[in-house]
Amino acid sequence: MSDARALRDAFGAFLTGVTVVTTVDDAGAPIGFTANSFTSVSLDPPLLLVCLAKTSRNYATLTAAKRFGVNILSEDQKDVSNTFARPVEDRFAAVDWRIGPHGSPVFADVAAWFDCATHDVVDAGDHVILIGRVEGFDNSGKTGLGYARGGYFTPALAEKSLLASAESLLLGAVAVRDGEILLVEEGKGGWTLPFVDKAEGDGLEVLEGHVAATVGLTLTTGLLYSVYEDTKAGRQHVIYRGELSEGVPKSGRFFPVQAPPVAEIADSAVRDIVKRYGAESTLGNFGVYFGNQEKGRVHAVVAKG
Repeated sequence: MSDARALRDAFGAFLTGVTVVTTVDDAGAPIGFTANSFTSVSLDPPLLLVCLAKTSRNYATLTAAKRFGVNILSEDQKDVSNTFARPVEDRFAAVDWRIGPHGSPVFADVAAWFDCATHDVVDAGDHVILIGRVEGFDNSGKTGLGYARGGYFTPALAEKSLLASAESLLLGAVAVRDGEILLVEEGKGGWTLPFVDKAEGDGLEVLEGHVAATVGLTLTTGLLYSVYEDTKAGRQHVIYRGELSEGVPKSGRFFPVQAPPVAEIADSAVRDIVKRYGAESTLGNFGVYFGNQEKGRVHAVVAKG
C-alpha cells in the first residue's frame, strides 16, 4: 500500500471511542497516551487490547510493563484527550487520577476504567498489540467521547449543532422494557415513539419528565440512537435508547421488540427506527443513524464479540 495517508484517512471513517492508556515506569512515575485503537477481546478470561505504534516514545516502557490501564474518556473530557495526545511534560497535572487497585493510573470522571495485567504483546507491522487481562474495572455509566475522521463527536455536540441550524427540535426515545418497546398514540389512530419539543438549554430531563408525566413510568435514557431531519416538516429529531421502569403505563402500549405494529406506524422514519431496533437487538449491536427521513447512514458504535 503506497498511499499510507489515504489508508489512514479511510481507517478514520470508523467511529470509535477515545481512551488514555497508562502505566508507571521503572521509577514509579506515571505515563500515558491517547489511543482510540481499543477493543474488548474476551469475557472469559476478561481480555482487552490496545495498539501502540513502535515509534511512540512510550513503546519501550509499555512493552516491558507488567501492567497497564485503559481509561475510556467521557464526553466532557476532550481536553484530557488533547493533553495526552501532545508532548506535554507533566500530562498528569491536568487530570484527577490515582493508582488503581492493581497498580495502573486510573482517572476520575471517565466513562469506565480498566486496570490490567499484561497478558501478551503481539507484533503487528508498525504497531504492537497490547493484550491486557482485566484485574479491576469501574463503569460510571457516563457516555463516552467519540472520534471519527479527525474530530470529536458527542451527543451534546450534535444537539448543539442541530439547535444552531434548526427552527425546532424534537427529543424522542426508543423506550424498552423486558424485550418490549413502548409506543404511544400519534393522534390519528396509529402509533409513534414518545417525543417532546426541546428548547435551547433543555437537557434530557425534558424527555424523561415528559415520559413520566404522560406515560407514568420512569425513563432512564441511554446512548444516542438516531439524528435525522424531517425535511418536509423542517424539524430535527434526536432519539435516544432508554429503559423504562416497572408498572402499567397510563398511556401508550408495549409491543414485542421483534413484532411491532409497523403497519400502524404512519411516520416512515419512526417505522424504520422501530424496525432497525428490532433487528439490531437480536445481535446486541446498535448503531447511530444520521440523515433525514428518507436517506442516511448508520454508524457502528459498539460491536460485541
